Amino acid sequence: MNRTPVVLVHGAWFHKSSWRNWAERFTSYGFDVHVPGWPGEAVSAAADRRRPGPHRDLGLETLIDHYELFVRSLDSRPVLVGHSLGGLVVQHLFSAGLGRAAVALAPWPGGGVSTDEPRTWVWSLAANGSADNDGFAQLPKSYFRNAVANTVGEEEAARLFERHVVPAPRRLLADLGFGRGGDHPEAFRPARIVVDTADAARGPLLLISGQEDRVVPDAVTRAAYKAYGDCAAVTDLKQFADRGHSLVIDSGWRTVADHVLVWLAANGIEAVTAEP
Repeated sequence: MNRTPVVLVHGAWFHKSSWRNWAERFTSYGFDVHVPGWPGEAVSAAADRRRPGPHRDLGLETLIDHYELFVRSLDSRPVLVGHSLGGLVVQHLFSAGLGRAAVALAPWPGGGVSTDEPRTWVWSLAANGSADNDGFAQLPKSYFRNAVANTVGEEEAARLFERHVVPAPRRLLADLGFGRGGDHPEAFRPARIVVDTADAARGPLLLISGQEDRVVPDAVTRAAYKAYGDCAAVTDLKQFADRGHSLVIDSGWRTVADHVLVWLAANGIEAVTAEP
């Protein structure tokens, strides 16, 4: 018998510490949890903010290769769980047959998902960098409070920022289609990301949204869900009312994590399995 591996993938502007509570929760249920983080990621968000240099040249190709290599190194196919950009990455890995199940929380759009939802604040962050940290898009506390942690109180938002927020490499944002030449990028569907919405042989997929999310609005996640509409494989959507983009790290994280655990069990994904 083997413990089922779970790989947690965070998004841009987040440190891998954003998964700490989830890792402990899933481990307590018997899963073999892995949080590999991004290449060159520091031990803490505070350390990354002080010295983000190792991330400077991180591009989409390197990020995807990093996770593909890690997942392939495991003894058995994992459950893939990703938030924000991580939600798009896990859909890519899932499309490559590298997971037995996948969960994408507030995933950035890709794979032919079309939406007119505005993300102006993201465009402005991608277009502007700090003189002290050239090559990075900093996330001001006010942006985090108003766009990411908009459903929690001021004190909680401040704590979450200090614990989990890091600069994002502008090279990575450019690879994702965030341009400098206007309010909107020319393309928001990077070719290197492949999301197969028609693979009937894949395992179960769960998409999760927060209905007050201002970064990846609920409508964007619903559009992703609809893109899988003609696929015979299990595809589910869970919408959490009164939750924003911080739904994996704020005080309501356990409700979301426990929903995922229940969903996995309902779809035959157990913490201990005989699958090699």
